[in-house]
Amino acid sequence: MNVIPFVHEGLGNSSYLVGLGDGEALLVDPDRTIWRYLRAAEERGGWRIAAVFETHLHADFVSGAREAAHATGARLFLPAGAQSRLDHHGVAPGERVGLAGAELEAVGSAGHTPEHLSFVLRAERRPPALFSGGSLIVGGAARTDLIAPDLTDELTRAQYRTLRDAFASLADETALYPTHGGGSFCSTGAGSERSSTLGRERATNPLLAIADEDEFVRWFPTTFPATPAYYSRMRAVNQAGPRLRGEIPPPPPLPPNDFDRARNGALVVDARPKEAYAAGHVPGALSNAFRDSYAVWLGWLVPADTPLLFVTDGLPVEPVVDESLLVGYERFAGWLEGGMRAWEAAGLPLRRTDLVDAAGARRALLDGAAILDVRQVDEYAAGHIEGAVHMPLGELPSRVEELPRDRPLVTYCGHGERASTAVSLLERAGYESLLNLDGGYGAWRAAAHR
Repeated sequence: MNVIPFVHEGLGNSSYLVGLGDGEALLVDPDRTIWRYLRAAEERGGWRIAAVFETHLHADFVSGAREAAHATGARLFLPAGAQSRLDHHGVAPGERVGLAGAELEAVGSAGHTPEHLSFVLRAERRPPALFSGGSLIVGGAARTDLIAPDLTDELTRAQYRTLRDAFASLADETALYPTHGGGSFCSTGAGSERSSTLGRERATNPLLAIADEDEFVRWFPTTFPATPAYYSRMRAVNQAGPRLRGEIPPPPPLPPNDFDRARNGALVVDARPKEAYAAGHVPGALSNAFRDSYAVWLGWLVPADTPLLFVTDGLPVEPVVDESLLVGYERFAGWLEGGMRAWEAAGLPLRRTDLVDAAGARRALLDGAAILDVRQVDEYAAGHIEGAVHMPLGELPSRVEELPRDRPLVTYCGHGERASTAVSLLERAGYESLLNLDGGYGAWRAAAHR
């Protein structure tokens, strides 16, 4: 048994390719970028992916289960309670599935979602492996409030019982391979490590030490992070089954004038670094630097079904498309051929914004500028610039009118990428005199200690 994790740092999630005997393999909770699994299987002597297992209907990404099954001919196994409309075998709690000298047992583990299953993989002369989805993760568990507000209490009680009872019969040496982990907006209390053992979690996971169900139900929901806006639509997409990649037209290259005309009815996503965006960008473009968290912020800030145009300038457009597909965007209007240099050479309109260091931001504040902190609540609570208006980036589109328009506005985050996105949203809303504190709060603190 050979477990190969695939970690998406931006989502905070892991998926798994598991090599079994006789050249067979299985996938657990694959995301939509399935070429990674296919390549890894081929590099290991041509493993044949015979089965795909999903622990639950995902809220934070579009599943790659259908795509993987289509590409490989693998059987698709989903929780029976998911009521998926895909061609699949619905797995019930307690059911066992035999595969190439190994066996998977489904364990009912409701809480994160009602239909949630975990899978125990057993093979001869090997410790068991538990693929736990969001039911038990390193240092915590996944949140229970993503289905509906009126179900949160019920699901939190189910999560408590899952933590207490579902895996009680498994040995301490059982390897733990969760889907959610550190950095996931689906999880809470997660450590930085991606895998563990049941023995280690029994000794260290604080959720397993809570002996009172009512106490757990009162406290656990208070630990949940903010909820990205796109989560509300992913479950339905995965239940219905996403389109196959081959059914989705890729974005065509567009020369500058064609790109300009295509802006009518589409959103320009500028995936370049914040420095390039500040130096010159298409008016009204959304700055979303291509990085680990690109997909999360695209999903959080852009309405569903929005046609997208891309500015990438040297970055291949394919990975940007992959990450956009991961959170459900499938309407690609094109990408700017020749990049911003061609755009400027064509004499098309250009906007610039100011990227300032800590000293420049301080001068602006002394001259009367307002300051906006777009970090998350826990980041702000850990320390912030005195006098800053706190408005997490995900809330900015709905709260933008709370900000002053009669003076310059300095925006900051942890490093500068989220602040660049905020600047672009403010520009789209008609704000002027916008400054981005380069290096964010860390740069401000470092300057204060010089």
